[in-house]
Amino acid sequence: MVDISFLFTTFPYVAVAIAVIGSVYRYFTDRFSYSSQSSQFLESKELFLGSLQWHYGIILVLLSHTGATLLAPYSGLILADPVVRDLIRMLGPILGLSAAFGIVMLIIRRLSNVKVRAVTSRADWVMLLLLLVQVALGLSITFFYRWGSTWYPYTAAPWLVSLATFNPQPQFVQGLPLIIQFHFLNPFLIIAIIPFTRLVHLFTVPITYIWRPYQVVIWNRRKNTGVQQMNKKKLMKNDK
Repeated sequence: MVDISFLFTTFPYVAVAIAVIGSVYRYFTDRFSYSSQSSQFLESKELFLGSLQWHYGIILVLLSHTGATLLAPYSGLILADPVVRDLIRMLGPILGLSAAFGIVMLIIRRLSNVKVRAVTSRADWVMLLLLLVQVALGLSITFFYRWGSTWYPYTAAPWLVSLATFNPQPQFVQGLPLIIQFHFLNPFLIIAIIPFTRLVHLFTVPITYIWRPYQVVIWNRRKNTGVQQMNKKKLMKNDK
C-alpha cells in the first residue's frame, strides 16, 4: 500500500521547488515568453466577461482562505457571532460560483475562437483543467460538506501552518474525505506547472509602478507655418 503521507509532507515542497526553479530557468533562457502572452487584441468582448468574474472570484476566494488560516486560533470568537457566521457561509458559494462561471467562460472562449486556441499550449489546457477541477471541488465541498468554517480551522489551517514552519503534520488532514484531500493537494499541482504555462506572468506583476515617478507627457502641436497656410488657401481656392 502506498504511503499517502508523502503527499501531505513532501509533495508540497517539491511543487514549490519546481515552480521556483522552473520559473527562474525560463526567465533567463526564454525571457520573451515570460508574460501572459495576452490574446486580448484578438477579441476583447468575449474575454471581458469571463476574465472579470474569474479574477475577482478567485482572488476573493484566496483571500478568504488565507484569512481563515491566519485567524484560525480565533475562529471560536469570530464564529460565535451568528451574523458573521451566516455571512461567511453565504459568501463562500457566491464567490465560488463567480469563479466557476469565469473559468468556464474562459475555457469556452479558447475552444470556440480559432485564433485564441492557436496560441494556447498543451500546458495551458492542463492548467485550465486543473483550475476548473479546483473550483468544482471547492463548490462540491461547499454544498455537500457544509460548515467548512467550523472544521477548516482544525484541519487545513494547522496543516498549512505546519508546512509553512517546515514541520509538516499530515494527521490533521489524512482523516478527511478524499474529495477534501484532493482539494488541498490540487493547488500544489497547479503551482508545480506554473513555469510551463502562461500563468507564469503572476511573477511579473509590475509592483514597481507603485513608487515609479509620474510620467510627464508633453503634447506637441504643429505650428501653422506660412507654407501650411499657403497650401490651405490653395485647397480652398480649388474647392471653389
